[in-house]
Amino acid sequence: MTSSDAKPVLSGGEPSATTIEQRGIEHIPHGERWGKPSGLFWMWAGAVWNVEFVVYGAIAVVFFGLNFAQAVVVILIGNLFYVLTGLASLQGPEAGTTVFAISRAPFGPRGNKLPSFFNWVTQVGFEIEGIALIVFAAILLSQKAGLTPGTPAKIIFVILAVLIQAVLPLLGHAAVLKVLRLLAIPFVVLFAVMAALTVSKVNLHVPAHGASWGALTIFLALVISAGGLGWTENGNDYSRYLPRNADKKRIVLAVALGGAIPSALLEILGAAVATGVPTATTVPGLLAGYAGWFLWPFAIFAIFQLFAINTLDLYSSGVTLQSIIPQLKRLHCVAIDTVVCGAIAAYAVFSSHFFTLLSDFLLFIILWLGPWCAIFLIDSYLRRNRYDHDALLDERGGRYFRNGGFHWPAIIAQVVGMVAAAFWLNAYSPYVGYFAARNGGPIGSDFSVFIGLIVGGVVYYLLAARKVLAEGRDTPVPAQ
Repeated sequence: MTSSDAKPVLSGGEPSATTIEQRGIEHIPHGERWGKPSGLFWMWAGAVWNVEFVVYGAIAVVFFGLNFAQAVVVILIGNLFYVLTGLASLQGPEAGTTVFAISRAPFGPRGNKLPSFFNWVTQVGFEIEGIALIVFAAILLSQKAGLTPGTPAKIIFVILAVLIQAVLPLLGHAAVLKVLRLLAIPFVVLFAVMAALTVSKVNLHVPAHGASWGALTIFLALVISAGGLGWTENGNDYSRYLPRNADKKRIVLAVALGGAIPSALLEILGAAVATGVPTATTVPGLLAGYAGWFLWPFAIFAIFQLFAINTLDLYSSGVTLQSIIPQLKRLHCVAIDTVVCGAIAAYAVFSSHFFTLLSDFLLFIILWLGPWCAIFLIDSYLRRNRYDHDALLDERGGRYFRNGGFHWPAIIAQVVGMVAAAFWLNAYSPYVGYFAARNGGPIGSDFSVFIGLIVGGVVYYLLAARKVLAEGRDTPVPAQ
């Protein structure tokens, strides 16, 4: 996708949702920066109004034993970390490119391939989960309609789901923002209906002793990794179409509030439901607590919601794949992700063990994500968000090539941060870190989020601060 392929779009003129985006990870010229901070608010809100977050809230009460008050406090604290997503959206307007193209500044173009690969696997993992849930919802609706889908029907459901999922990411950035903005409103209406129906089921008279402090930390880690920290590796993919002079405070607020408000409300709703409906930790179990008439609109909306959140993952996984293999076009990336998602999601539909394996896998994303986020943000702070956009896309030379394409301070900080976080990671049952098992009561505790952020960030600062400060000072500020 070369710059010559793209039609210029004057700043402030939003392209049609049916216009296919021509750009991949290459720099967005200022004349094509049509985005506004408010658009990011509605995009994130449209994606995060999602049934998955209701289930996260229910898990607090059912699995971790938190009482409702504890769950609300942890949910509110955990969703403050959407500020990280906001801060990780400030580099796109300055650099004019995607997250894992910008990540070449701290890691080097070759050293950046490893965190890029981690991110691609993470995004594809979430896509697979979403596709499998969509297919299971379609099977549930078929059964309620009196049909019993056999193997051919299930395969058709998978194929249709992955093809539908590919449409918005293939159209590109403008289509993603516009459609998610439109979906936010009906999703809010569904939440309001669901909240009203929940009132009669809430049982706040459960014993008030609550869970141990260790259980509180484990649930807090889940909220942070599924929310604010878990979206930092997507932020600049959507903010890069904002002009450089866009208000930075408005960007952070738009992104942070667009993610935090729906996340917190949905998780609190899930915790409230779980006080009276202990089966609410799965979508079918959640529906069991409501009247039969609610199943159809809820399941249909749930399918749309899952497609919405999968759209962000698929778009970001595509541009991440381009940062690893720059020769790939967007069509190639969408095709690769579609085939991978379809094949593994088909396995999910026919396997009783898939969700156990997938959930175990997703628990480990925090190991790489915490250190990477700290390194990325500290590097951005040190260089005052000044980037050489030509050098970011230079595979064989330029300002960020350094030691053969590797910036060892970032690589060392990433490895040390991951090892340190592993000592206090509680991914029960496949893995419980040394300190996680010995602190926090019978189920242990989890401080991996904070250790990964702190250790990764501090090590990078100590090893790279002087050099990155100088690099930032020497980087010319581009014209507005």
